Amino acid sequence: MITAGIFKANDIRGVIGAPGAEWDLDGVRAVGAAFVEVFGLAGAEFVMGRDMRVTGAEVAAAFAEGARAQGASVVDAGLTSTDELWFASGTLGLHGVQFTASHNPAEYNGVKFCLPGAAPVPADALVAMRDAALGARPAPASEPGGYRTVDVLDAYVAHLHHLVDLTGLRRLKVVVDAGNGMAGLTTPAALGSLDLDLVGLYLDLDGTFPNHMPNPLIPENLLDAQAAVREHGADVGLVFDGDADRCFIIDERGEVVSPSIVTAMIATQELAREPGGTIVVNKITSRSVAEAVDAAGGRLVVSRVGHTSVKAHMAEHDAVFGGEHSAHYYFRDFWGADTGMLAGLHVLAMLGRGEASMSELAARYAGWEPSGEINSTVPAVAPVLDRVRAAFAGRGTIDEEDGTTISTDDWWVNVRPSNTEPLLRLNVEARDAATMAALRDEALAVIRGGNDE
Repeated sequence: MITAGIFKANDIRGVIGAPGAEWDLDGVRAVGAAFVEVFGLAGAEFVMGRDMRVTGAEVAAAFAEGARAQGASVVDAGLTSTDELWFASGTLGLHGVQFTASHNPAEYNGVKFCLPGAAPVPADALVAMRDAALGARPAPASEPGGYRTVDVLDAYVAHLHHLVDLTGLRRLKVVVDAGNGMAGLTTPAALGSLDLDLVGLYLDLDGTFPNHMPNPLIPENLLDAQAAVREHGADVGLVFDGDADRCFIIDERGEVVSPSIVTAMIATQELAREPGGTIVVNKITSRSVAEAVDAAGGRLVVSRVGHTSVKAHMAEHDAVFGGEHSAHYYFRDFWGADTGMLAGLHVLAMLGRGEASMSELAARYAGWEPSGEINSTVPAVAPVLDRVRAAFAGRGTIDEEDGTTISTDDWWVNVRPSNTEPLLRLNVEARDAATMAALRDEALAVIRGGNDE
């Protein structure tokens, strides 16, 4: 069983093995067969990894069964963070498959894909796989594919340490909240050899998420790390999502550092290493990043939201670094892919090289007041966007590149549909808090008012 709705813009994600299931193991086998068909992998190898979700092992096994039946051979990396799987694809030069539902609840599982070298799959690949998986199952290959295992954790850590100068740092006290996700595996390996006073929260791998959901975009899921930073007098906190490809930063006061500010910080460091380089951001990243990139002599490229689009822009423009508002950070030296752990190491290096606190470092890139992302459930998207355009007509430049954006020199408002849920997402930013709040409230009234049935 498989439903078309699990195929999202950037990956596959749906409920499995629970009430309201959207796919089952036979559906996973169909996706494995479709993957081989769409990418022409009969007679070739691909590498796969999985996160700690309860259904992870059986989902990985079913996918491998479907793929091997079509003649593809499996290189199984076992338990991996998503960025560890990108590393495996990059070093082995193979198509990659990661079984994860990232920050979704425990009853979900899903699949992320990449081309060899951790390159993004084409925009139409998920559509092609959907059509193939929902169609008739192809006849099995005359010779099934093979199977072997590989362990890439040590090599992954060595590569990360090669990309960041971690020598000569002052001793830092660091809180790490893995949320019972894959950072519980990668944190001891990546940080254990450093001269740090490490305070670990929820490092045990547990796909039932007994402590809090592995979604750091929701403020309540940051509370434990914030409290631990204050309690232990830590210099900084790192909070990872379930598959550890995202990393949120908590300053020494227990306050969240905006991912846009982290993007500006790392971008400045990367541009010091490569003057005139290109930085990629998405449509709703703070203008503080644009100002930092301009001050550092870099070039800014704006992408649609989502890792597939950002990675494609990274490759197209040979960008040295990219960042998103959701705390995805992309590095050219990491095959243009996103990695939460490498971003965390960059922050530790910047913090440890000087005497400034985390909040003092972040303050250097302040100057814009963000609303944060606010979601609204709407019965129909198009009429609401029409209302937004009408309400803000004549007040700024309107851009339809990724949702609807109205902007001036002093503020911007973006309303865009979710790629995965029946939601509209609002982001507002202004040079002062009062203007931001007024625009936010006005936009929410427009979005949530009226009748769009």
